Amino acid sequence: MTLEESYRIIEGLIFAAPYPLTVKEISEITEIDEKIVQRLIEDIAAKYENRGFMLRFVAGGYQFVTHPALKDWIEKLGRKIVSTPLSVPALETLAIVAYQQPVTRSEIEQIRGVRADSAINTLLERELIMELGRKDGPGRPILFGTTDKFLLEFNLKSLEDLPHRSEFPRLAGEREE
Repeated sequence: MTLEESYRIIEGLIFAAPYPLTVKEISEITEIDEKIVQRLIEDIAAKYENRGFMLRFVAGGYQFVTHPALKDWIEKLGRKIVSTPLSVPALETLAIVAYQQPVTRSEIEQIRGVRADSAINTLLERELIMELGRKDGPGRPILFGTTDKFLLEFNLKSLEDLPHRSEFPRLAGEREE
């Protein structure tokens, strides 16, 4: 396979994939060494940096997206994505899961001080959190954690991109006097 074919194949795979593709996945499909795939991807990203669409790294993989600067123009096509925003309880619950994961329902409720059934169900339905397994202990409660869709929706490459907990006194267990 020539270098030009490698670029074309990798671009096509990333374009056609319904989710962000990892370097490892691309390497396995193309049978090209991961280090070379990474270099080719960097070249592809540079090629599309100032175009109508771009290659972005999110949720541990790569995907093509329209350039954010074109948002207003894309909306004129009638393709505005309208989604109901998350409620405050759902956002609070999502933040707790993101920072405390893996976390149980009772741990979430202890932090929030109120029941979290509705918020958890909403987050599960929207596939922003998922069941990670069960905690060892009485009743073996379900453990929750965030999903790749959470990373995509919040444009995070990984959980390390979350703001540091110290920026949020209540989450860090600190109290402002």
